Amino acid sequence: MSQEINNREYRQQVIKDLIRQLHEGKTVDEVKGQFERTFKGVSAAEISEAEQALIREGLPVEEVQRLCDVHAAVFKGSIEEIHSLKSQTELPGHPVYVLKQENSQIAQLIENQIKPNLQNLSSGDQNAINTVKESLNLLGQIDVHYKKKENLFFPYMEKYGITAPPKVMWGVDDEIRSLLKKSLSEIAINPSQAKVSIEQTITKILDMIYKEEKIMLPMLEENLTVDEWKQIADDSYEIGFCLIDTPPKWDPAASQAPTATVPLSNVDTIDLDTGFLNRDELIALLNTLPFDITFVDKDDTVKYFSQGTERIFTRTKSVIGRKVTACHPPSSVHIVEQIVESFKSGKKDHEDFWIKMGDKYVFIRYFAVRSQNGEYLGTLEVTQNIAPIQLIEGEKRLIDM
Repeated sequence: MSQEINNREYRQQVIKDLIRQLHEGKTVDEVKGQFERTFKGVSAAEISEAEQALIREGLPVEEVQRLCDVHAAVFKGSIEEIHSLKSQTELPGHPVYVLKQENSQIAQLIENQIKPNLQNLSSGDQNAINTVKESLNLLGQIDVHYKKKENLFFPYMEKYGITAPPKVMWGVDDEIRSLLKKSLSEIAINPSQAKVSIEQTITKILDMIYKEEKIMLPMLEENLTVDEWKQIADDSYEIGFCLIDTPPKWDPAASQAPTATVPLSNVDTIDLDTGFLNRDELIALLNTLPFDITFVDKDDTVKYFSQGTERIFTRTKSVIGRKVTACHPPSSVHIVEQIVESFKSGKKDHEDFWIKMGDKYVFIRYFAVRSQNGEYLGTLEVTQNIAPIQLIEGEKRLIDM
């Protein structure tokens, strides 16, 4: 056993050294040769552990993210598929099945519609330009695919101590989103110039498909319970699906008894100092508010969010119990940390932001929640589309008929 442990530690150290060499400027070919001489095979788990060790030792997530495509090329084809997916994951509606179906459609769109027409962009072939432009617009649905991964899969990875891959993947997801927007903007103005951005975009997308299916899924399959898969499957319908029809509801094996939940009695009341509400009334009241609210407790853990009919930012039940910093892409984590720290220290009591999102003008407000004696209890996020409010003019004193 000690020999196996030591060998594993040695292999992990070599992986870390190879990534560092890439970081210091060595070429992929130079590192790949050393890799192939050292390893007969390496598991996805070991790559994850190496990345997490690098981050713990101080290498910024952005650096690991920058190397992601490079070391993926080194490792690709060398990762042993040591975890076989259970038969249930191949059933329509199971999150694994859905992810693979979406990836298949994404890959087909790239291989059949975009790649064959790229070379004709420079010549001004209008049919090629239109086909690529239409395909890139369809590819924009990949945002839904990534949102499901970031909001449903990543929380469970973090729950089981797999922290580095979600951070790295989320950063690359954001790179892909930006490149896709850039490609669409360029092809509308200068199709020949857009070719380079499009090639970068589709390369990163195809590499991400590989990472999702060969690295992320085996980790999830090793750890998640049937109940956790079911929660992901159910929450997926709230976010949507990418390039596929809405799949049927996945029903776990009939032999497994469903987990029963016992809600509070409707007659139980909660004393709110200024009145009394029962559970149903309180839930309905909070969900009727004309804005979204999310509460993060004093330990930076997400504890509650409302479920209004027009939610602006994606929220799923898997976010409950997740650290708030893990709910944001790496590029914006420092802003979240600054806000929370300013509330905890007492330096600030609120912070406001406003951003354009299509036809929405989103007002995002953060408030420090404090007890009557000033003790910090947590942070409240309030988001609202204020575009309709900005259009209000004059007065209204009568009921619409």
